Amino acid sequence: MTSLLNQRLALLQHQAPDLLRECRHGIEKESLRIRPDGTLAMTAHPAALGAALTHSQITTDYSEALLEFITDAHTTADAALVELDAIHRFTYGQLANEQLWTHSMPCKLPSEADIPIAQYGSSAIGQLKSIYRQGLAVRYGKAMQCIAGIHYNFSLPEALWPLLQQAEGDAQPAQQYQSQAYIDLIRNFRRYSWLLMYLFGASPAVCASFLQGRPHGLDQLDEHTLYLPYATSLRMSDLGYQNSAQASLTPCYEELGSYLDSLRHAVSTPYPTYEAIGTKKDGQWQQLNTNLLQIENEYYSNIRPKRVAASGERPLQALRRRGVQYVEVRCLDINPFLPLGIDSHQAHFLDSFLLFCALSESPSMDGEECREASANFALTVKQGRRPGLLLNERGRPRTLRDWGESLCDQMEACAIALDSAYGGHAHHEALSLMRQRLCDPALTPSAQVLSQLKREHCAFFTFACQQASQHAADFRDRPLDNSSQAAFVASAQASLKAQTELEAQPQPDMDSFVAAYIAQLD
Repeated sequence: MTSLLNQRLALLQHQAPDLLRECRHGIEKESLRIRPDGTLAMTAHPAALGAALTHSQITTDYSEALLEFITDAHTTADAALVELDAIHRFTYGQLANEQLWTHSMPCKLPSEADIPIAQYGSSAIGQLKSIYRQGLAVRYGKAMQCIAGIHYNFSLPEALWPLLQQAEGDAQPAQQYQSQAYIDLIRNFRRYSWLLMYLFGASPAVCASFLQGRPHGLDQLDEHTLYLPYATSLRMSDLGYQNSAQASLTPCYEELGSYLDSLRHAVSTPYPTYEAIGTKKDGQWQQLNTNLLQIENEYYSNIRPKRVAASGERPLQALRRRGVQYVEVRCLDINPFLPLGIDSHQAHFLDSFLLFCALSESPSMDGEECREASANFALTVKQGRRPGLLLNERGRPRTLRDWGESLCDQMEACAIALDSAYGGHAHHEALSLMRQRLCDPALTPSAQVLSQLKREHCAFFTFACQQASQHAADFRDRPLDNSSQAAFVASAQASLKAQTELEAQPQPDMDSFVAAYIAQLD
């Protein structure tokens, strides 16, 4: 255990042993709506689910068919999972014969031109959201808009930061100290996030239709399935949201100001390829602007510093004004064997992992270490289960298993501290389960997916359809009680009313509205 981690945990145990019970946990989960035959649903977002623009729990992401479920921030991970389960059960009650795809990599897709982009109504803000997604389609292709994942939101107690700051004799402003602590967490996350890909990656294979003739370098498992034998997460490989523009982006994670400056530069700097496309074609919007990023959220990082933004406030503005409030982990695949795509063991391990990243020493990362971290991550997503796989730790080769076991050893004190605060042994038990996956790669979700494909001699698409049907039956067999059902119906109706009221207001000219939105960072 590092000396700083040891000191901070000892301080907590001595002065505030229950403080960690105030950590906050939230989950955002994406799932494609599919038709009974397993192909992409071409219907509009169901009105019974409410308005995607104004509903706080049920919205859409990039594609019209890509539902996104959002839980509140809870003091326990289990409470977030309970809410996520309720959202699924309500949704299935409104979907008629449609189901939810239970994999990160998409179902059989129609041609690019026919994949529907998410629509948010006629208000100016609704149109802006759709224009942004049109820009993503132009820049990355619509098939990429159908990739799904899970985001895990995590914050440490607000009272923790002044406690640590006073003990460490730090004299900087409190907001600056807290933001720096989260940036330090993010640096450590970048160093060690390859471990999450090994433990939780669940997309080693993909339906051949997803590539639609593009070069890929994958092996052929059968006529309809492409894969890599030791891959953990093709979603997080160069098959996902990657292009030359994003590859040139290297945000600085030394302190919040430099991070915000690097993203501000990206959203303000024209990019020749996008300039050639233009913002409009034949009077129709193609993208919000021709800059390297249309908006800051276009940067597809594995983790983000976050702050809840006020209405009309851009994320960068919120962070610059009020500092970092929590982190959003964005590299998690949907586990197709789990109805929710995530379970309590994974959540409890993530809590220990993130606490370890937050409280341990986090030295600055020079360019060489940044490249090393990116290379370790890329190698793990494509070859993570290869026997004896070597990563690089500050220039020295080290096997993934040995390094992973060492990290688990260091995390044990964090798991014990969390269990002490919450009661029980959930965090330590989760850590023990993940140690088993390091000892036996066959226990990882990615290995289990390939094992089932080979054992049953079925295509990825067939297997995924079977999982979708099983999970659909699970949720439909457990309808909500009358009170919970009524609450969800009321929320859906309230969101529809809110959108109607918004659209009834005088709307600004879209050119002026987009220009004003973009200019907020000037």
